[in-house]
Amino acid sequence: MEKLIYIIASTFLISLASLIGVFTLSIKEKTLSKFLLFLISLSAGALMGGAFLHLLPEASEKLNNGNMYPIVLFSFVLFFLIEKLLHWRHCHKKNCQVHTFGYMNLFGDAVHNFIDGLVIASTFIIDVKLGIITSFVIALHEIPQEIGDFGVLLYSEFSRKKALLANFLVALTAVFGGIFGYFLSFQIENITSYLLPFAAGGFIYIAASDLMPEIRKEASLKKSMLSFGVFLLGLVIMYVVKFIGHE
Repeated sequence: MEKLIYIIASTFLISLASLIGVFTLSIKEKTLSKFLLFLISLSAGALMGGAFLHLLPEASEKLNNGNMYPIVLFSFVLFFLIEKLLHWRHCHKKNCQVHTFGYMNLFGDAVHNFIDGLVIASTFIIDVKLGIITSFVIALHEIPQEIGDFGVLLYSEFSRKKALLANFLVALTAVFGGIFGYFLSFQIENITSYLLPFAAGGFIYIAASDLMPEIRKEASLKKSMLSFGVFLLGLVIMYVVKFIGHE
């Protein structure tokens, strides 16, 4: 029971990282809009880095490639289908005003956070110190990702308060993942093995199909290069977090 308390406390504290968007509520909308493109770029880089530097390498250690890649492809196709359904649901009338990738990002983030909860639970079950270290490393990559996710929701024309609430509620899936992992600890490795490539496929789809095309729309060469630099920064952050995690 003591380990369950550690798991719930750690995942809840990490979920609070989603509230970092509250600091943007005091910024004027005109000023904030200037930074949205860079937040989109940061999120795209973090998603791609998370998929290729964290999720897929971890999945390859647990599954053979013959099983891993079909799951990634299935996830990619499923996310495409879900986006199509969301697009029809929200945009079957003319003059659709809401970008569906905001909802897609929430769905993908929920899967990612749930997996984070599973990973945290599995490490706490092995050793409390290892669980604390793992929680700290996960928190490091959650902060930049949550900033980017908040920007994605604003770019998708969510109101700032709605974006903050949605981001926080989705972040709480880490808590459910932790609790689920604790009570099914004897199966946690198998569960995580299949969820990792599934989440990776979703991350790749969101970044490559939805976010990066938005970045490409920028006509200014200067802003395009800056946004590309921020995209690379997202990748670098994910790489640094991976390096720290192996220390």
